[in-house]
Amino acid sequence: MRVGQGIDSHRFGGDGPLVLGGVLVDESRGVEATSDGDVLVHAVIDALLGAAALGDLGSHYPSSDDRWHGARSLDLLSDAVSKLEAAGWVPSNIDATVIAQSVRVAPHREAMRTALADALGIDVGAVSVKATTTDHLGFTGRDEGLAAFATAAINPA
Repeated sequence: MRVGQGIDSHRFGGDGPLVLGGVLVDESRGVEATSDGDVLVHAVIDALLGAAALGDLGSHYPSSDDRWHGARSLDLLSDAVSKLEAAGWVPSNIDATVIAQSVRVAPHREAMRTALADALGIDVGAVSVKATTTDHLGFTGRDEGLAAFATAAINPA
């Protein structure tokens, strides 16, 4: 077994929608990003790639490549899982935390867990999604953006 960690953050901006864990959480608010800006999925991808020593999100899906503009992050996650499998690994479980001052995860948590589990090809019981604020500290506390941290465990295929 191997373990990896991933971190992502984005500044709020644009027309929306805001997507987290592959789930629409706010139609009127968006983030500045190349893809759909799903910080939760991006952190999970980095955790998986890191666990397998396969680089990071930017090395596989660079913002300089027009193919990734507006891309759906869950599609990138499915592709990352394919890269893992090609290297002889499969996802085992995910533990992720969204950090945001005003965005509420709780109403969408189960849908996020399901969407992530489906893209990962694992049981929903192996996917944890949590949320916290920073009590008004830093860029997330000032509600300028949001971030996510993820830990992934992988096993040999």
